[in-house]
Amino acid sequence: MGALEELQAAVTSVAAAARSGIVRIDGGWRGASGVVVGDGNVLTNAHNVHGDEIGLVFPDGRTVDGTLAGVDADSDLAVITADTAGATPIPWAPDGSVTIGLPVFAATATSDDVRVTWGTVSSVSRAFRGPRGRRIRGSIEHTAAMAPGSSGSALLDAEGRLIGLNTNRVDGGFYLALPTDAGLRTRVDALSQGKSPAPPRLGVAIAPAWAASRMRRAVGLPERDGLLVRDVESDSPAERAGITVGDLIVEAAGKPVGGSDDLFDALASAEQSHSLALTIVRGADERTVEVSFEAAA
Repeated sequence: MGALEELQAAVTSVAAAARSGIVRIDGGWRGASGVVVGDGNVLTNAHNVHGDEIGLVFPDGRTVDGTLAGVDADSDLAVITADTAGATPIPWAPDGSVTIGLPVFAATATSDDVRVTWGTVSSVSRAFRGPRGRRIRGSIEHTAAMAPGSSGSALLDAEGRLIGLNTNRVDGGFYLALPTDAGLRTRVDALSQGKSPAPPRLGVAIAPAWAASRMRRAVGLPERDGLLVRDVESDSPAERAGITVGDLIVEAAGKPVGGSDDLFDALASAEQSHSLALTIVRGADERTVEVSFEAAA
């Protein structure tokens, strides 16, 4: 069998294996896809769901109403519970199986079937912004061609196993997929049980770094790297810690803050401790405050 025949056989095999495990998500002008990952559970991107009730269409034409079980907007993940009777869950690939150059297949729900394209993994460490602006790292970049509306579709290996959830298109004809590693599977299990994460929030609005530099220059203060607080929510953790408009956040958990990603990373690490030390500059004064994320008494 020649190379082209082998490729055709692989695409045909993957399409047959994936067909009943890929669903179309109604909503928006171009729709999206979801992946059946367990009995009654459909995995998709958080940006594909709007509201708690979601319409699903299976390749055999069956339509069902699903309910949002859990959502993790910072990781762009959502799990929908629905009657998946007759659909075969797509198996997870083992950890460590994704490497640069690996042949991959993207399976996307269309209006009446499943579209399968193929490509190769070009990177395993890309990053992109999630729906709420947080940087999502460690994504799989691949070259499988994908049409608009393909987010939430499955990225599969040659054995039809799930290695990623297609999420974001980038320039140059590449696509990014969230790797379905052990960490993601743990999050999916939690979401399917209705355990949506609630990461710590400061309750502040931040101005861009250039605005902080310009403002400090305008009043004759030395320039400092950091994030300028331009608004503080009432009764928020930031307000209770004494942070006010005009403060410059220069350190979080003892590490310099040069951009919003540094602050997001510090907030993520504070999820277990429920507190975060922030160093702020107010005028020429520097101080450290302890922000508590426990509910106000």
